[in-house]
Amino acid sequence: MKRLILSSMLIPFIAWMGINGGGHRLSPNQVEIRSGKWPILLEKSTAIPGAAYSLQFRDQQVITGVVMDTLPFPNLGQLKYFGNALSALKNGHSGDIARFKDYSLTRADKKYEGAWYVLKYQWGTTDFQQPEADLIVSAIRDF
Repeated sequence: MKRLILSSMLIPFIAWMGINGGGHRLSPNQVEIRSGKWPILLEKSTAIPGAAYSLQFRDQQVITGVVMDTLPFPNLGQLKYFGNALSALKNGHSGDIARFKDYSLTRADKKYEGAWYVLKYQWGTTDFQQPEADLIVSAIRDF
């Protein structure tokens, strides 16, 4: 009986940790920025000589199905450049855009929700809030 009561008390705490934890390391080479219905995952691949990096996200333009897109970064320098763009946009204003060869980042502030960022890569789009952008920048520093 004590085990049942104890386990029922721990379930809400464990669920709360899963929802509010953010930035979980799935392995030394993967960081889960956001989970749930619209996941974002930052990954380091060492399958080829050197290392390649990618940001995987669910395309938010497709609501009826699950379409995952991958934004590749050929080296750590390109990934850090992405992190620098996020940091620069954090200090910028709503409507600021960082354009790159293959993708763009736009800052779009919402009145009561704070800073949001819209990432567009080829045909895919996702958005994320400032705390998630901070997790991405932190994870890039850890790589």
